[in-house]
Amino acid sequence: MGRLAILGALHEEIADLLAAMDPGAETRRIAMRDFQLGTLWGTPCVIALSRIGKVAAAATASIVIQEFGVSRVLFTGLAGGLHPQVRVGDIVVADALMQHDMDARPLFGRHEIPLLGRERFDADAALSALLLDSARDFAANGGLPGAAAQPRVHHGLIATGDIFVNDNDLAHDLRQRLPDALCLEMEGAAMAQVCHEFGVPFAVMRVISDSADHAAKTDFTDFLVNLARLYTAGILRPLLQSGALRDA
Repeated sequence: MGRLAILGALHEEIADLLAAMDPGAETRRIAMRDFQLGTLWGTPCVIALSRIGKVAAAATASIVIQEFGVSRVLFTGLAGGLHPQVRVGDIVVADALMQHDMDARPLFGRHEIPLLGRERFDADAALSALLLDSARDFAANGGLPGAAAQPRVHHGLIATGDIFVNDNDLAHDLRQRLPDALCLEMEGAAMAQVCHEFGVPFAVMRVISDSADHAAKTDFTDFLVNLARLYTAGILRPLLQSGALRDA
């Protein structure tokens, strides 16, 4: 298999991955982004900071596909919990992603991606299954030392938009409109659309940092600084070390 791309929107989300790259990793700078090429826990990877938002994520996904010929793309990072059963500290692996702020009515249906005839993009089942297994192992082992509760692992719809949701009324509206959406973030569905158009398998894993409410800014910032990188490395390290992504 070819190289795996791992993307994150903020440095803290991928910091431990970058630090764990084998010596000799190469840095290539393209479009104001640094792409780290090398081996991570035995798996050939390119790791990049996409920056925040749909345009930034789409641009970064396009680069790793076209410039580095990656065979799969994984996006990781934090998200705001939306579904009532999702709480802070839980892990969500997408089975599909959609853009909750896409609205080209009356030309197209609400949430429909113009000219693609679809609202949702399905994550790769095999790659998502591997992520789920690793996330469940991480949770079964207690998650992070000192955590208040064992994280739960969810598999379902992730909603993306160019909005940082920290408003109770907006969160309520989104719950009513998208009752099956588990969480909210700002990059995944844009990356998913690019991968769909290029025919490249993808997966998205998010850790819930806040509840998309009035306290979201503070909760998100605290989680980002103190915990984000630990979740990412804790889940991805055993998966990459197992060789499953090399052999898939």
